[in-house]
Amino acid sequence: TVVLFNDDFTTMEFVVETLVQVFHLTVSEATKVMLAIHKQGKGRVGNYTYDIAETKARQVQQIARQRQFPLRTSIEKA
Repeated sequence: TVVLFNDDFTTMEFVVETLVQVFHLTVSEATKVMLAIHKQGKGRVGNYTYDIAETKARQVQQIARQRQFPLRTSIEKA
């Protein structure tokens, strides 16, 4: 399971954009996930095999660094 964490600097728009780009969610689905992350402090984005989860988490980190956001991810057992 890929998990994203809320922070005080990453914009909501960037999180939605990343969820659409990396996890192929619709804008509506991505908005719901983003709001859940915002309210709860963290949120599950999707369940994948370990290798795919690791790749997706790495993609999120690379995109966030390029845009200078501190968005954090982790991989947890489903």
